[in-house]
Amino acid sequence: MIINEVRLPSEKQKITRMILEALPEWFGIAASREEYIKICADLVFFAAYDNDMPIGFICLKETGKSTVEVCVMGVLKEYHRKGVGKILFQKAKESAKNMGYSFIQVKTVQMGKYPEYDATNHFYLSLGFKEFEIFPTLWDEWNPCQIYVMAI
Repeated sequence: MIINEVRLPSEKQKITRMILEALPEWFGIAASREEYIKICADLVFFAAYDNDMPIGFICLKETGKSTVEVCVMGVLKEYHRKGVGKILFQKAKESAKNMGYSFIQVKTVQMGKYPEYDATNHFYLSLGFKEFEIFPTLWDEWNPCQIYVMAI
């Protein structure tokens, strides 16, 4: 497996589409998925490859002078629990630190709502993120938004 920063907007969108469409449990709402695909074109983007095939990606977005957000991240299901997400995150965290950011945040659905998102929450907690705040209706009442933060 190798991790590369992707700079070409069309390549970022191609990878994002391919991975997110393979993860309907997390990205099944077409409008939201299309928005991720659109915005990733202009953001810091790293992809993981297995034999030249994209298997995962992470996209970072500035949310403040000192803070960057994991805007969207996805790893093909057959590569879950094999360290791909952790390695992608470490590369993105290192990049954010080199760009001068002090904090990194991520938003996901609050723990206890859906098994898929419980796994996502456990993943972020295992990376060292800490609970920051829950916004019960930021997205909608069925998907309360959990924000995690980490100093970098």
